[in-house]
Parts: sequence; C-alpha cells; structure tokens
Amino acid sequence: MEMLNLSLPATNPFATGYLAGASEIQKFFHYQFKNQSDYQKRLIELQNRKFMRRELSQCIELFMEPFPTSDEVKDSLLKLTDDQSVVVIGGQQAGILTGPLYSIHKVISIIAFAKQKEAELNIPVVPVFWIAGEDHDFQEVNHIYMEKEGKIQKVTYPEKVLEKKMVTDIELNREQCYKWVEEIIGELGETDYTNELLQFMKDSIERSKTFVDFFANIIMELFKKEGLLIIDSGFSGLRSLEKEIFISQIEQASKITDSVKVVQKSLNDNGYQPSIDISDQASNLFYYDEANQERILLEFEIDEQMFYGKNGMVRLTKEELLQIATEFPTKLSNNVVTRPITQELLFPTLAFIAGPGEIAYWAELKQAFELFSIKMPPIIPRLNITIVDRSVGTDLEELNLSIENVLVNGIETYEKEFLEHVKDQELEQLFQSAKDELLAQYQLIEDKIDKGLAPLFNKNREIILDQIHFMEQKSNEAIRNKHEVVLNKYKRVENKLFPLHSPQERILNPLPFLNAYGKTFFAELIHLPYEFDGLHKVLKI
Repeated sequence: MEMLNLSLPATNPFATGYLAGASEIQKFFHYQFKNQSDYQKRLIELQNRKFMRRELSQCIELFMEPFPTSDEVKDSLLKLTDDQSVVVIGGQQAGILTGPLYSIHKVISIIAFAKQKEAELNIPVVPVFWIAGEDHDFQEVNHIYMEKEGKIQKVTYPEKVLEKKMVTDIELNREQCYKWVEEIIGELGETDYTNELLQFMKDSIERSKTFVDFFANIIMELFKKEGLLIIDSGFSGLRSLEKEIFISQIEQASKITDSVKVVQKSLNDNGYQPSIDISDQASNLFYYDEANQERILLEFEIDEQMFYGKNGMVRLTKEELLQIATEFPTKLSNNVVTRPITQELLFPTLAFIAGPGEIAYWAELKQAFELFSIKMPPIIPRLNITIVDRSVGTDLEELNLSIENVLVNGIETYEKEFLEHVKDQELEQLFQSAKDELLAQYQLIEDKIDKGLAPLFNKNREIILDQIHFMEQKSNEAIRNKHEVVLNKYKRVENKLFPLHSPQERILNPLPFLNAYGKTFFAELIHLPYEFDGLHKVLKI
C-alpha cells in the first residue's frame, strides 16, 4: 500500500487556518498541536488534577460488556486506572452501519495517535471513542450513501422514528434491519469476503437492542485488537459520575453562555463566523422527559433564577434542577457547549481528535473551559483519508488526471473539457446558425402579420425552436454514446473519489471496502506511518 500526502484546503476557512498555524487562530486555543513541548505541559496540567479513574474504568467496562472484546481491551481498562495514564479521545454520532467513512477514520486517528504518544512519552495512553448517543436527530444517522446503477444514491433505513428520542433509546428491529443490510450487501456484488461480511452483520444485529448497540458492535469487532475503549454519552451508568459536573454547570449556566458569546464576538472581529447557535438565555443543558423519551433544551431566566423549556411546559427553579442533578442525574444531559467540558472533566485527556467542524466550534469554548479551572487539550485534526483502489488508479491514468486535481476540483470540469474536445464544432455552429436565422426570419414575418395572430405565431416559433433543440440534444447524446467507455471512467472516478461533489470520506460508507478487502482492512490501516500534520492522506491499494 502506498501513501501520498497532499495539501488540500479544509472544509471551512477556520480549520484551514488552524492547520496552517495562523497566529490569529491559535489564540483561541490553549495548546498548539504541532508543538511537541505542549504535550509535556499538558501532562503537568493533568497530573495536578484529580480524576475518578477507577470508577470511570468500571463504568466503561460495564457499558462494553455486551460488545466484542479482547485482552487488549482489558489491558486498556486496567491502564485507565493508572494515575500516570492519559487518554486520546474523540467522538461521533452512532450512524447506521457506522455512517460515512470519516467515523472510521476518526477511530483510526484516535488509535494511531495514542500509539504514537505512548511510544514518545513512555506513559500509558488509552484510545477512547465517545459515542454521541444522547443526540436525538435520527434523520442524521438513519441512512447511508452507496453506488447503485452507476449513481450515488441515498439508502435510508426503513423503520420510522417519529418521537424526538435520543439515539441511545431507539430500538432496533432486528429482522427488518438484517433484511435491509442483506439487500445492501447484495448490491455490492459477491467477493471472497461477502459471506464473512453477511455473518458479521448478522451477528452484530443479533447482539444489538438499539442503534447505539449496533454501532458499538461493529466498531468493536473491527478494532477490538487495538485496545479501543468506547462509551456512550447517553449511557445511564455514566450519569452518576457526572453529578458534580452537572451541579457546577447549573451554578454557572449564565457565565458559560456569556463566555461563549465573548469569544464569538472576538471570532467575528477576526473575520470568522461562529459555529455555535446560542441564545442569551441558553443553559446548555437538556432535561429528559421520561414519559415521552424526549430531550428538552432548557433556557435560563437569570432574574427569576428559573430554568424552562418547550414553550414553558418544563419549569424548574435553580434549586429544583440542582436537586435533580444530585438525585436523578439521568434526567440531564449536555448540549454542544457543555459536552466537551464534561468529557474533559471526566477523562485525563492528552489530546482530542477533531474534525474540521469540531475545530471551529471548540475554539468558541476556551473561556468556558477556564470557568472550570481547566484548559482545552491539544486539538488534533483527525486523519483525512481517501482510499484509491487499483481500478480507479487505472482510470485516472488513462484519463490523464491526477488524484490531487480530482480531490480539489472534482471531476465535472474535466468531463466537460473532454466533451468539448470530442464534439463536432461545425455541427454545433450549424445548429446555432439555424436558430439565429429562424429567429431573424420570424422577426421579419412578425412585423407583417396581423397582431391577432401573435399568440399562434409565438407558439409556432417555440415549437420549431424546440425541434431544433431536440435534434441538438440527440446529436449530443450520440456523441456521449460514441464515447461511453471514456465517460464511464469519469463517472467511476467521480463515484469513488468525489461522490456528490464531496470528499469520499463524507459520503461513502465502509461496507463496500469491507466487502472488497475483508473485516481486518480498516484495522490494518492503523499501522501505516501517519503524521498528524493536517495533510490529506491518499492510500493507494
């Protein structure tokens, strides 16, 4: 396998500037991820803080009990109890079949970076993946994209979920799910690994009660030998460890919001658009309505010291909410602002692995972290990866295209250039001349005919122009048919490398790669010599 490093722009300007080390951006973070001495500084900071290591390890072990495991996982659980240990952590929503490839790439990034830092710092470094199971946007996680009949199509899981449930509470219809997955795998075509993949999916579904279970079963079967630990933010067992954190967040609700607002203004002054949509009354906490299995975002009225949500249906005094945090912490959960703070108060985090969007929104949290007397960890850009198989490599070579140009510009421009080159320019000019002459002659006729015939005249002109346009289209279709072999190569390259005008990792699902290369494929990618330098990694298979 060959790895190329390409310098490509990130998906947002802020992340691009962060990767480049722009000074006006670095001030929004406590550490610089490219500065090796900052990791030693981070270790000193962590050594001066206290963590519930043993309780956290036991909680993760309890959550992971139903999922595939290994001796390496047990070693990681033991490492976490070591006072000298740290973690490399990152997270993602529990997408069906793990969602787009970037979820897998984030897991690879977490494990690979943890291995590197353990070797460099000579301390135990544990890879941890945080599943955002408390999120309730089912429409974001209930589908994948795959290639069908030469096109990239959205394939949605058929079961409907009408309630605004947390994903961790959404139950899986095993029979319906396996039938759906079986149909998808059938579309991929049979390989040496297809039967193994079908059995893998069947086993994962049979062991799963919920969407989060299904996600966790797949991830752990793929990466259990790498010592990966996983935890669901919606896991009830985690809430008892978060009591004091919730209490502190309730006490400082208005200060947290104000701190984010201050940083957002500074970002605006520097020409960057803030990512977090936050109201002046935001409490940055959800209240869980158990009767409807629904999370309700709370706002805070500072004058009345009241928390309320959903048109006033939930109204709680500050004292009532503090009591809930103490006695019933499962009724509370974090939003996009407080979740990173909770995560960092729970885990001794050496580094946080982030996608481009996360880099942008974590920048808005610097002062919020400082309210809790902690710093943000070094924010490490996850590995951005494009996988290029041999057949696509051959197509690129025959089309005389570079991978870099395709990843920057897409394929549409090059396909149009090819069609311009092969089309009959003289015939195109003849069609245009025919339309111009027709319009000129009709203009002369229009000046002579009775005005009452104008509607009929205009309709007649449009009919003839439509017929000329119809023949022009047929001529273009004939050209496309004549060069179908070459045009199919453009389409294959687009579908594999830049589907729907987006990077491969943001659209395609891991399933086709598991079908083509087997269950161990993604775990094998961990051991490539990555540098976490913000460059795009192209893996030629």
